[in-house]
Amino acid sequence: MKNAVGIQLTSGSANTSNLRKPTTTISLWTVQGLLALLFLFAGSMKLIMPIEMMTAQMTVPLPGLFLQFIGVAEVAGALGLILPGLLRIRRGLTPLAAAGLMIIMIGATVVTLLGGDIVPALMPLVVGLLCVVVIYGRRPWGLA
Repeated sequence: MKNAVGIQLTSGSANTSNLRKPTTTISLWTVQGLLALLFLFAGSMKLIMPIEMMTAQMTVPLPGLFLQFIGVAEVAGALGLILPGLLRIRRGLTPLAAAGLMIIMIGATVVTLLGGDIVPALMPLVVGLLCVVVIYGRRPWGLA
């Protein structure tokens, strides 16, 4: 709406959206940071621990090289969640990293359910949903 002089008047809803953007950005960075720490820890443990120890803890044993591949993918995904935004280079890689990590979490949920454990399957499910939040929030056509 314009006043008599021709100056655009803003409504209250425009001010609300301006206040919401920093909150959304801070929330996304918080989720990305926590996910990066989680995946950096989980991936590095898969790379450091002996294969025999990892497979002994699993109800559905997976091949050792596959577990190491998942570890490398988790570490790369953790870096992909943080570095593009920090360095301001190729920011479109962040939702792709989150999508890759989401696929890993879908697999982790399925493997946990196949082992007969329903309650422990909630952890990778929630982490996967947080990856979906990052995908949605950092998509190139949206909020980021």
